[in-house]
Amino acid sequence: MSKIRYRQVHLDFHTSEYIPDIAADFDKEEFAKTLEEAHVDSITCFARCHHGWLYYPSKKFPELIHPGLKNKNFLLEQIEACHKRGIKVPVYTTAQWDGRIMREHPEWLAVDENGEFIDTQGVPAPHFYHTICLNSGYRQFFKDQLQDMIEVIGVENLDGIFMDILFQVDCKCEHCVRKMQELGMDTESKVERMRYAEHMLDEFKTEISEFIHSMAPEATIFYNGSHVGPRSKNSFKEYSHLELESLPSGGWGYDHFPATSRYARNLGKEMIGMTGKFHTYWGDFHSLKNQAALEYECFHMLAVGAGCSIGDQLHPRGVLSKGAYDLIGNVYKSVEEKEPYCRDVKARTEIAVITPEEFYPEDAKDSVLSPSLIGTVRILQELGYQFDIIDSQMPLDDYQVVILPDCIYYNEDLKQKMEAYLAQGGHVIGSFDSCLPKDGSESIYGVAFEKESEYYREFVMPNDVIGKDLPKEEFVMYLRGYDVKPVHAEVLMDKIEPYFDRKGNTFCSHQHAPSSGKVGSPEVTIWNNALYFSHPVFALYRKNAARWCKLMVKDALEYFIGEKLVRYEGPSTLNIQLNAQEEKNRDVLHILHYITEKRSEDIYTVEDKIPLYDLEIQVNTDGKQVKEVRSVPDETPLSFVQEGKYVKFSVKKVDGHQMICIQY
Repeated sequence: MSKIRYRQVHLDFHTSEYIPDIAADFDKEEFAKTLEEAHVDSITCFARCHHGWLYYPSKKFPELIHPGLKNKNFLLEQIEACHKRGIKVPVYTTAQWDGRIMREHPEWLAVDENGEFIDTQGVPAPHFYHTICLNSGYRQFFKDQLQDMIEVIGVENLDGIFMDILFQVDCKCEHCVRKMQELGMDTESKVERMRYAEHMLDEFKTEISEFIHSMAPEATIFYNGSHVGPRSKNSFKEYSHLELESLPSGGWGYDHFPATSRYARNLGKEMIGMTGKFHTYWGDFHSLKNQAALEYECFHMLAVGAGCSIGDQLHPRGVLSKGAYDLIGNVYKSVEEKEPYCRDVKARTEIAVITPEEFYPEDAKDSVLSPSLIGTVRILQELGYQFDIIDSQMPLDDYQVVILPDCIYYNEDLKQKMEAYLAQGGHVIGSFDSCLPKDGSESIYGVAFEKESEYYREFVMPNDVIGKDLPKEEFVMYLRGYDVKPVHAEVLMDKIEPYFDRKGNTFCSHQHAPSSGKVGSPEVTIWNNALYFSHPVFALYRKNAARWCKLMVKDALEYFIGEKLVRYEGPSTLNIQLNAQEEKNRDVLHILHYITEKRSEDIYTVEDKIPLYDLEIQVNTDGKQVKEVRSVPDETPLSFVQEGKYVKFSVKKVDGHQMICIQY
């Protein structure tokens, strides 16, 4: 059974020492009442902030209590008042950012290969972003502060601990150098330093989790690095659950959460999505997100099987914003009503996408999503397919198709896993550099690599198999592809060469030369249920949103999937996701229709809900007998017809988010 709360607030309180009268207007009963009326059932409150100050009556570090704090029991009263109303209060502490540490303990800071302090944010001073090295004397301070915090709060009052800012940095301080030398690692290699940073971070999390549980065995534990991906996978055993920080307007964008959540839900942990009430980023005081945007972000969390967390920042005087909690309450009232249909679900999927993150170079930044992955997620969502994001170590048996998008680089283990999956009747769609050996040997696709194409832009010629809904004339591919030679494979689509490339003395018009009509090497091939695109078709869709690329992928998928899980006729802006509540013997279909727009120079957001009417839907029941279909949570029955594997019904209106329960 699900244990996490689904209507959470993450209440930042990073507060400068130059602001007076901290929490002077705080009223614990009013604070808790505001949260209860906004349907909040959990709130993360601060013990220690990025400025380095404490907000509880510390016994061990009284000098670190915020100098302007009027109520030394501030955190304790937040917990007391919330617990009276059944609201949980996980406690926040910072880890690798601390402005006071920056100033007073420079010997504890991470340094790069040039001996400079590491600032991952690039924000002009003043700031608190110089990263702390967890190998330094700071580690003992961190443990001492945790122990002090737990003892003052009391184990019986501690719901959990949220530790913020833990990530790999390329540190070459004396502490890291010494530890690397003890392990026989090359301190002059950036790759080795990043490898050690990963090892050290995992070691740190294990030590801290054991330390916390020795005092508070029931407390939840989460370490926040602003991204959940394959690189951190080995350390997730130390987490009680996952929280996916992803503020679309705060740098993550609207592409981050769909990809991250579809991966995270396969890691065996309960998860929470995290957005913010801010119009932009954390610390954006006195701003409110558009309600339609906050609805979309929270309802999307429910659709992928996650609980919700909304970030806010408390005013230094300690009073919650009425406007913010009216906004949050409007959304969380709906979440509360929908919650029974969103807990303990398992996504019903037909496709697995292997994430390129697993194949990044070891010194790459793992929080940046691959354009190939973003393009894949967009195509599949827009086509209405049900899919997971996985890594190559996860099982493949339950998927009809596995997609290797563009840059799932070849290795023998990957090849053997794909061959075993194909031998069991699976289907693979790969593109460009995915699982393609460069030595000219035969690949799983029945083709051999010859060379990178000499043309930066080539063309493809649609036919009745691939590109069947396109005019039968050339379409440009905006990124360079590969030339491959069919060994066993059948060619499903040809490349067409231009007259010449734009280089040297040859050019034509403003961009590329047109088609010469000459057939080049294959664009799409198939052999042994493995289909291959010679262009990076997914990155290309991310770059230019060329509809013909999406339709080419659609035709490739239809080559293998005859009976989609969900069929419908509707706009590509729909986001449809199907979950099973197996214990209740029902499926729940989420229909989301919110359109993101870039009206500003800096950010995407959602302002208007555009309703859809009379949406005809078919859901594959996998042979189960349907008892009833109803919209939820309003419990309105819908008429339906069951034909073969499909149940057919019509949704009269989709006003942003609609859920349909199919009871078997």
